[in-house]
Amino acid sequence: MEFLMRVLLVAAAVCFSLLAGGCASFTAPPYSADYPALDALKRSSAGKVNVGRGQPDGPEEAVNKITLRGAALRAEGTTFAGYVAQAMASDLKQVGLLDLASSRKIDLLLLKNDIDVSGISEGKGVIEVRLTITDLERVVFQKNYAAQTKFASAFSGATAIPIGQAEYPNLVRALLANIYRDPNFIRALSGP
Repeated sequence: MEFLMRVLLVAAAVCFSLLAGGCASFTAPPYSADYPALDALKRSSAGKVNVGRGQPDGPEEAVNKITLRGAALRAEGTTFAGYVAQAMASDLKQVGLLDLASSRKIDLLLLKNDIDVSGISEGKGVIEVRLTITDLERVVFQKNYAAQTKFASAFSGATAIPIGQAEYPNLVRALLANIYRDPNFIRALSGP
């Protein structure tokens, strides 16, 4: 009887840990800028601009959902599209280019967004946005930008999930650095 009780307790503990692990939710860490890219942007001829809300803004949209081995990753207080737009607004504010009253506005549409930690020793991230710059509601520039990251991961979910969680700001940083280093983006912000 004692053996049966131990088996039942172990089985209950295993079931609980599986259920708890599958229902866990993690928050993406705060974004931090790529300062060399921001320095280049600050030295450029880019003019002031506003940043709209990231789209799609519905949390049920596929690009606003990331799952790390069954555990949900979310953005604090916003969607992932909002996270990217807020990161860009923060960067532009740091270099003195954000102007909420500007007639020139950047809109971001999140097209792809994923962190994959299913590999045994390597994880990867992929993100893509369609960036549109309008001036007085007239489109002056539109281009898709993408970034990919690869990072060391682990077979163990207990290790891989926090690594994937920590990777999200790096993925966004890589995307925004690609945008800021594009001469066509700078020209679009410099135009009349």
